[in-house]
Amino acid sequence: MLVLVLGLILFLGIHSVAIVAMPLRNRAVAASEVGWKLLYAVISLLGLWLIARGYAAYRLDPYIVYVTPGWMRHLSALLLLPVFILFLAPYFPGRIKRVTVHPQLIAVKLWALSHLLVNGTLGDLVLFGSFLTWAVVDRISMKRRQQRPLPGAPASAYNDVILIVAGLALYGVTVVWGHKWLIGVAPFG
Repeated sequence: MLVLVLGLILFLGIHSVAIVAMPLRNRAVAASEVGWKLLYAVISLLGLWLIARGYAAYRLDPYIVYVTPGWMRHLSALLLLPVFILFLAPYFPGRIKRVTVHPQLIAVKLWALSHLLVNGTLGDLVLFGSFLTWAVVDRISMKRRQQRPLPGAPASAYNDVILIVAGLALYGVTVVWGHKWLIGVAPFG
């Protein structure tokens, strides 16, 4: 569990610099944008690696906090349908991005909540609860800070179609193959 928590601290910590220390982030970018991006990437990847290692190790001897009924898997699958679409939306500006305002944070919230609905170990609560809490805090903080432009495709009426097709394709690949390959658990197996 310690490895999982350390990974969460690193990953969510570096992703929280803009929430708690925007002047520090801005000074680091002003000093060297490439240096900041490299530091951000290295800490993020190390955090993800530790999260994966810690969660995998924890799953070998889990402490069960709650068990949900089997039908919750269907609700979870339904909540996950828009996740990939929303996660990609900032890079394909269109109506979806405009309406949702912060689509990636909505994607993280849906992803975390849907996993909490079907996974009731202490490790699941720590992992998915941390991401859900972080996304809520980040969304609240965005109301008081200036948004940076993101690189992406030019705005187009076709971007929403691209998002829906690509997002649903990624969802399908994840459900059929990717989740089992990455996590070791088949969502509907």
